[in-house]
Amino acid sequence: MKQNLTSTLAVSTFALIIAGCDSGGSSSQDKEMIQSLQTKVETLEQQLAQTSDGAIAAVESGSEELKAKIAELERQLASKPDDSAAAPSTATGTLARIQKQGYIQCGVTTGLPGFSNPNEKGEWEGIDVEFCQAVAAATLGDKTKVKYIPLTAKERFTALQSGEVDLLSRNTTWTLHRDTALGINFAGVNYYDGQGFMINKDLEIESAAELDGAAVCVQSGTTTELNVADYFRHREMKYAPVVFDTNVQTVKGFEAGRCDVLTTDQSGLYALRLNLQDPSSAVVLPDIISKEPLGPAVRQGDDQWFNIVKWTLNAMINAEELGVSSHNVDDMENSNDPNIRRLIGIDGPKGKGLGLNDDWSYQVIKQVGNYGESFERTVGMSSPLKIKRGINALWNDGGLLYAPPMR
Repeated sequence: MKQNLTSTLAVSTFALIIAGCDSGGSSSQDKEMIQSLQTKVETLEQQLAQTSDGAIAAVESGSEELKAKIAELERQLASKPDDSAAAPSTATGTLARIQKQGYIQCGVTTGLPGFSNPNEKGEWEGIDVEFCQAVAAATLGDKTKVKYIPLTAKERFTALQSGEVDLLSRNTTWTLHRDTALGINFAGVNYYDGQGFMINKDLEIESAAELDGAAVCVQSGTTTELNVADYFRHREMKYAPVVFDTNVQTVKGFEAGRCDVLTTDQSGLYALRLNLQDPSSAVVLPDIISKEPLGPAVRQGDDQWFNIVKWTLNAMINAEELGVSSHNVDDMENSNDPNIRRLIGIDGPKGKGLGLNDDWSYQVIKQVGNYGESFERTVGMSSPLKIKRGINALWNDGGLLYAPPMR
């Protein structure tokens, strides 16, 4: 009897240890439980060695309770999912799905000249559109492989969260709340902006400080709506908000005289002024009342896709800094500058870490261009908006643009 009980305890202890090891990711609580039960087993074994057959029944009773606890812990360990198996593979993430479907679903505005707007031919164009194209060139080798999905300010985050779009490239401000509470990640800043005001020239106002009592046209679901409330409240000024869902509706309300002032990002004001029947009838005030770092965003939970989008933007900025453009990138294959050789995928980390071909950044530059090229033709002096680079210039040219090195 004593020998049978000893064997039972030994087998239970061994099974317990094996179950704990097989679980792969046992918690500290599991390990403490195993240690505690092992100690009890050892105590019972010591008692058993010192006990006569007449008293073994009492020890055996205790062992039955212990065996029941061991069996329950084994069952719990066996039912726990294997952490390594539960972790999703990047091979089944956004990149793999995009490569399978053959295009990127990119969320853009419903129409904002210079950023994302269909032209007379119905073709989408603008700095945000070109960034969508750059990501398509990096991942699919073809900048045209993009499906543009126009979204209002209210719709944009839901569309990204739900998977309706793979990438949101829609003059969207990077804020703490959006970066932490909405399940999205901002991949960088592709346009540094600030909120401003546009008025009818007949008002003869020179500063936003003169807007007390004004009716203000503003788009709903934006930081613009919150900023203008803060601005007037802080200065103890009154205003009447006139709220619209889209840029087009906001401009029409302003043009129809439903408000005295239209407010949005200053770059947007220059763009929206172009849509007025008489652009010269409106004036953009010099006041800037907020910081509006605009940039592309992706869903949280897919680091590979986040890195691809982030480094596509970095590649375009680095290319401008190094003087590599869509016009001379082929000639750069003979460059002896190690930074350029890494940039276009001849040397350095290439594309392995991103899961892309080694020429991914070459394709971005060749098909779309560097950041400066994109800026100039979409919102810069070569565009109808004629916006100066200002703080959107490179860091070594008096601006804020600074990208991590590609090495």
